[in-house]
Amino acid sequence: TATATATATATVRCGGGCRRGGVREAISPSIDEDAGTSVDDDDAMNGCGGASVLSSSVAMSRGGAGATTLAQRAKQRATGLRKPSAFGVVPDACARVDFAVIGSGIAGLSYALDAAEVGDVAIITKASAFEASTSYAQGGISAVVDKLDSVDEHVRDTCIAGGYLCDERAVRVMVEDSRAAVETLIERGTRFTRRESDGALHLAREGGHSRHRIVHADDMTGKEIERALLEAARAHPRITFYEHHFAMELLKTRDGESPRCTGALVVDEASGTTTAFVASSTVLACGGAGHLFPSTTNPVVSTGDGVAMAMRVGATVANMEFMQFHPTALFTGPGGATKLVANENAFLITEAVRGHGGQLYNALGERFMSRYDAREELAPRDIVARSIDSEMKRTKSNCVFLDITHVGADEIRANFPGVAAELAKRGLDMTMERIPVVPAAHYMCGGVSTNENGETSLRGLFACGEVAYTGVHGANRLASNSLLEGVVFARRAVASVTDEINALRAELPALDVDEDELRRWLDKECLALTRACATSSAFVTKDDAWERDMRAEIQRTMWNAAGIVRTTVEMEDALRKLQTLSRACEDRAAVCSGYTMGTAEISNLIVVGRLMLRCALMRKESRGLHYTLDYPEPVDDEKKPSFIVEDVAADASQRAPAAPR
Repeated sequence: TATATATATATVRCGGGCRRGGVREAISPSIDEDAGTSVDDDDAMNGCGGASVLSSSVAMSRGGAGATTLAQRAKQRATGLRKPSAFGVVPDACARVDFAVIGSGIAGLSYALDAAEVGDVAIITKASAFEASTSYAQGGISAVVDKLDSVDEHVRDTCIAGGYLCDERAVRVMVEDSRAAVETLIERGTRFTRRESDGALHLAREGGHSRHRIVHADDMTGKEIERALLEAARAHPRITFYEHHFAMELLKTRDGESPRCTGALVVDEASGTTTAFVASSTVLACGGAGHLFPSTTNPVVSTGDGVAMAMRVGATVANMEFMQFHPTALFTGPGGATKLVANENAFLITEAVRGHGGQLYNALGERFMSRYDAREELAPRDIVARSIDSEMKRTKSNCVFLDITHVGADEIRANFPGVAAELAKRGLDMTMERIPVVPAAHYMCGGVSTNENGETSLRGLFACGEVAYTGVHGANRLASNSLLEGVVFARRAVASVTDEINALRAELPALDVDEDELRRWLDKECLALTRACATSSAFVTKDDAWERDMRAEIQRTMWNAAGIVRTTVEMEDALRKLQTLSRACEDRAAVCSGYTMGTAEISNLIVVGRLMLRCALMRKESRGLHYTLDYPEPVDDEKKPSFIVEDVAADASQRAPAAPR
């Protein structure tokens, strides 16, 4: 079956050496080899655009008798331009940089601003730089800044919310640096909300927190942080932005005793041309994978690219089963709020509304949270989301309602101006009406495994922000810890790489290397990248029926199998289904002579979806965000992270422990 994989209980060194006991799974090409359905040539598509090619089983042709493999087509494209390369893909250009930062949210920008004091930085982002998950974060950033609060209390709240699966050492590192993180953001221009009485930071409270410790900028904190950091980064002479550039694959040296990451192959979305960025240090800071599910608060860029790229170069990933569904996204279906755009993302109703006294009611007009948790609306997100899901099923309704009308209208508008304005656009007055809400995919708590300095299991590759698994979120992220994690671990990653930057530079060609010499080095030293070929036609497609239908099928599959409530049978079926979709995606790329951006994103979503299902099937209990009817209770013996590694026979990392703080 799809779950017949080699697993082992072990103490694994993740990243640079933080030791965590956990379950490991090997990724083997033979897994799912017999899964899925056969595909007939009769389903072959005609060309790369046009009508949908998905049948009821979402299968497509293997290409027919005249089809060539993607590797062959990549070589055909190269002929006449440059001599075909052992590197697998002939990039149109090569560039040597010190730091390649993939992503432009709070983690990527924080890393870039610190790294620019050491060397030149290339920020690679597949949309405009502002289009990052950070820009959509409403609530705030948690920090111990009040004299009545303490590090111990914040650590305790985090571990409780995380189902006691958090790495407490990593949590303490984050919390102890929280004040400094906020001060750094202020120094870089962030304007947080302050009290009128004394000018001190105004602190809000959110679900799961025992204290008021949420530093915020009204109810649009992420947008303000992103504005400030982007302005600072654009003004820095050593930072260059490559907007609308898609990171296709990571570069890795050939197998040996100590392979390392050497940068990324990037596609200019406008022209379809490729550039190999050879970097002393490569940083994944490209967010999560909310678009695995049909309803998500994430921006369109959140397609799991970072985790998928890291997995393909053999980096360890962990805890992928823990996808957080925000309990209160605005419901715009039948009977809900007005939808402004046909395919809009779910609008988030910040956690702070419940922290300010908001109450949840079901379709029958009953408050219900007391039936599920003594903390009622202030329970952690996983509990609130499951409670809402249960009430919707019990009452056979499409949503529940969030009510804050008992608070004064002026107070509501003063504390939630952004939410109030967005709802007003939709004809809803939150000072007088209840808000229809449903859970929506919001945050990926697992990711590329790192230590406390952002180091992954592959030398030269770092990860920070949502794409990373640092251990701080455990089985469920505590509200407003994500922005804090992004700043703290990005800055620690720069401090770590600074200590070894000269050694990392020395392993690669000089920064002023001639481009032809850099090409020869890539050809000799780096692994072939047969997947990385961009299509010879338009790289960015518009309203492609195949891509639209394929995404929808992936999202239906994941929601049915890996949503708020799960079962083993449904997850095993979904794993087989994703294998079939993966083959269809490969065939599509072959027929199109390479990957379009949409096909590449779909491929990444499938990789991440399979990782999520594998981790979920490994966990024989319910904990935090992972709730399965087959194992409905927590089990002490299962209280350990889930790791997926490339080779079960090899330990995840043999690098030295993280440097002392």
